[in-house]
Amino acid sequence: MTPLLLAACLLGADPVEAGDAPAADRPNVLLILSDDQAWDDYGFLGSEHARTPHLDRLAEQSRTFPRGYVPTSLCRPSLASILTGRYPHQHGVTGNDPAPPAGRKGGPEYVALKKALNRTLADDPQLSSLLQDAGYRTLQTGKWWEGDPTDFGFTAAMTHGDMTRGGRHGDEGLKITRDGKPSPDLGPLPAFMDEAEQAGQPWFVWYAPFLPHTPHDPPQRLLSKYRDRVEAGELTLSEAKYFANVERFDEAVGAVLAEVDRRGPAGSQGRGTLVVYVCDNGWITRPDKSAYADRSKRSPHEGGVRTPIMLRRTGVIEPELNETPVSSVDLARTILTHCDVPVPEAVGGTDLLDDAAVADRGPVFGEVFEHDQPFPAPPAAGLKYRWVVDGNWKLILPHAPHFPGEQPPTELYDLSADPHETTNLAEERPQQVARLTALLNDWWAPTE
Repeated sequence: MTPLLLAACLLGADPVEAGDAPAADRPNVLLILSDDQAWDDYGFLGSEHARTPHLDRLAEQSRTFPRGYVPTSLCRPSLASILTGRYPHQHGVTGNDPAPPAGRKGGPEYVALKKALNRTLADDPQLSSLLQDAGYRTLQTGKWWEGDPTDFGFTAAMTHGDMTRGGRHGDEGLKITRDGKPSPDLGPLPAFMDEAEQAGQPWFVWYAPFLPHTPHDPPQRLLSKYRDRVEAGELTLSEAKYFANVERFDEAVGAVLAEVDRRGPAGSQGRGTLVVYVCDNGWITRPDKSAYADRSKRSPHEGGVRTPIMLRRTGVIEPELNETPVSSVDLARTILTHCDVPVPEAVGGTDLLDDAAVADRGPVFGEVFEHDQPFPAPPAAGLKYRWVVDGNWKLILPHAPHFPGEQPPTELYDLSADPHETTNLAEERPQQVARLTALLNDWWAPTE
């Protein structure tokens, strides 16, 4: 038994019950991760400006959840939750970086803290490690925060994660598909797929292009498409650059899907490919510069935590639009279950391909912490907000101990009538606030 498989057993998975399907019969898995994109900046969700033909086509072919959420609106903890199927306060990666000693970044003490933070997920279940132990070849590309990906179940990786060579959130991996070409370069991905197929193994690809993330530096061939809207006053130049980067990301999605689809609808050796799509967190561009606006990234509002979630496997998953609120915390369980890999007890969430489980999904929860987090520290260190979506109701609850002075208000929204959260109903609906607060406290009641 490998050490990773032993760890899976300790977390609740039984190696004797390794699933009915041998590795050669399991589907491939392509996990597509957008980076800093608004939940409604997609053509299929009615955007007036976003050109996303490849994502629109994927949505038509998928079980698509337009009311998907990430548990937090910051990239590193959000990606860690996708990897582990656990909330940030559970897996311990709650911010992007450790708070620097004495307020100063740099120096050996700070580097030691960063290295320690990179090891935080070592004892958690990891989607990539569990798939590797089930016979998958695994490849990391693009955005990645946790040091060397090969320490987390990847058999191959673009990112090296070495801090002495500039490793932080992807290093060499961030180059994938960021060349601005109409047919973006997929780097090692095609050869990796070929080698796995030749070896008779299923593959898992973490495909996380650094797009549409800043810098918003799209090629002129894309930016020129938005010039008329800038001249007409419909967009500022900063907004046009963002939307051109959204289209640039859409081209990257088109490139990787073409690589998968050219192998035939059944994929390599008849196993097919499960394609999963989610964004790490939301984004609203400031009109005056390429930076995020209020109520988007790092906030508990829809602009920060909402994302479509898509699941496609041609001929196996029936395409549909499902309005149930779901979470990226559900993805690890969904992927493992679909691949007939035992799911450790520590992995949370719901199987999004199980109709009965989705119908009984229940509330979606989340939390927002500071960007630079005290480390090591208790789970609630740096906590700013908890939030819950139950049906069409959403409650945002500030964590009072971490707001010295004037505390932000409690916020309540009816998302069916107010998806952009313009009217706070907290004072008008105290009973609804009390009910949703009780749900939050049943989920997680921080003690400090």
